[in-house]
Amino acid sequence: MSMADLRPMGVGEILDGAFTIYRRHFITFLALGVTVLWLPVVLTVYVQLSGPRQHAGILFLAAILQYFAGLLLTAGVIRVISDFYLGREASVSQALALGAQKVWPLFVVGLGKAVVIGLIVFVLGLVAAISIPMLTKTGALGAIIAVALLATATWLAAFVACGYGVTTQVVVLERLGSSFDAFGRSWDLTRDRKLKVLGLALVAFILVGVPSAGIGAVAGALRFSSSTTAAVLLVVAAVLPVILTPVLPCVFTLMYYDLRVRREAFDLELLSQHLGAG
Repeated sequence: MSMADLRPMGVGEILDGAFTIYRRHFITFLALGVTVLWLPVVLTVYVQLSGPRQHAGILFLAAILQYFAGLLLTAGVIRVISDFYLGREASVSQALALGAQKVWPLFVVGLGKAVVIGLIVFVLGLVAAISIPMLTKTGALGAIIAVALLATATWLAAFVACGYGVTTQVVVLERLGSSFDAFGRSWDLTRDRKLKVLGLALVAFILVGVPSAGIGAVAGALRFSSSTTAAVLLVVAAVLPVILTPVLPCVFTLMYYDLRVRREAFDLELLSQHLGAG
């Protein structure tokens, strides 16, 4: 795959391209991750080693800091990827500068997305909680209908989430009248492509989330039998996001490029203009 060309890509090509970019820019991504995530990671390690129950306030602060640092890191990674397509090398300072400009819009859009999807899940969950017990009492047919309701609720939540799957890239790379314009823009770009978005998102989140969660679970299980091993594993689980988080924007940004190329004949000149270089 020629990384200098913007062209339609299949799922495998997007994943291959994302990992190629991740490998080529690993040091830059690592520097970005350390710069923005070191404080929440240190706080998380401290709390995990000294007892989460005794330091719930610090753990909450670490979670808030990590969320905003993640937004900054994501925008910075998108800048590095876009400059790479333009044949340039983005410095850490340039990536952080763009990230700092986009943190608030990304927070607003992320909050809006969480509210919309959360409301869908809440309403459907409420309907399911009321109707499923009644349906299961009616026998096999009721049980089948109950399962169908749950499947429909899950599908609808996933459908909406996929429709808003590239709001982050839209906020970072496009000129918008309002941050909320990212919702309609993402929905339009993902039209008829939501299954592709779902597949790529599942792979990306599994690659990023499972290692940390798995190591954290093992550490929790070993906490009382092997405290030293558990402590080491807790530190590893806390540090892994610094290394793995850039994988997500790599995958989603290439997916965004693919969607734009298919819909709008998006090219390097337009990308350059979006980054203020045109």
